[in-house]
Amino acid sequence: MRRVALKIAYIGSNFHGYQRQPNYRTVEGELLRVFKETNIIEDTWTAHYSVAGRTDKGVHSTGNVISFITDEDIHINQLNGLLPDDIKIIGEARVPYGFKVRFPLTRTYTYIQPISPFEKKTLDITKMHVAMESFIGKHNFRNFSKRNEKNPNRKIIDVNLEVDEDVLIFTIVGESFLWNMVRKMVTSIMEVGYGKLDINDINELLKPKELRQFIRLQPAPANGLILSDMEYKNIKFKDSEYAKNKLVEFLKKEYMLHEQEKKADCRLIKILKK
Repeated sequence: MRRVALKIAYIGSNFHGYQRQPNYRTVEGELLRVFKETNIIEDTWTAHYSVAGRTDKGVHSTGNVISFITDEDIHINQLNGLLPDDIKIIGEARVPYGFKVRFPLTRTYTYIQPISPFEKKTLDITKMHVAMESFIGKHNFRNFSKRNEKNPNRKIIDVNLEVDEDVLIFTIVGESFLWNMVRKMVTSIMEVGYGKLDINDINELLKPKELRQFIRLQPAPANGLILSDMEYKNIKFKDSEYAKNKLVEFLKKEYMLHEQEKKADCRLIKILKK
């Protein structure tokens, strides 16, 4: 018996989230199907199976981690051959028997936000950077969650924004996150940029008082969110470049399909505005 940790990458577009659900295609459902086919896991309870992040419908990952106990050897290429094209195991690590996958030192999320060509207002990037600084440190994130959390206090280590032509790339590093927290953080920063919220509004939202009925933050779309990394103390994953490349091949095909849809949409807009 030994405990292993596997790093999982997936494209969330065609999954109903990570967690297995009856009658829905999920990341976990596909993984457990293959693990049972190969006798790696017979029962999740006895295998002490656990996952670091239960991502929502549409959310992607390059760094989610699962862990379980098994007697079998792990052959990543074999497992990936049985998995669908939009999920791949991209890393493996031997971990101590008492390893707790749900408690990494840090989690990193990346959010991809296109700048709308249809928005008349210009983004104030300087104000956005100032607003981002408000999140650094330990705060009460009650107003950035969809639930009434028992403990809404969370520590954010870093928030970074990169502007790449017509795309904004947010990188948010923290110890842990509430449900919808990252996506609501992105929404609030974007609204500051467009002048719909003030920086003082962000500071008020971070205070331990209920403001959700007064300032309604809709979570940014799930399809822009990537759970991009987990960092664990004294754990180093051996990455599979072959598995990464297989996922890249799939992504290139998906990119061209979406690019065709986008160009067709642009042409439709022009035709309709004639």
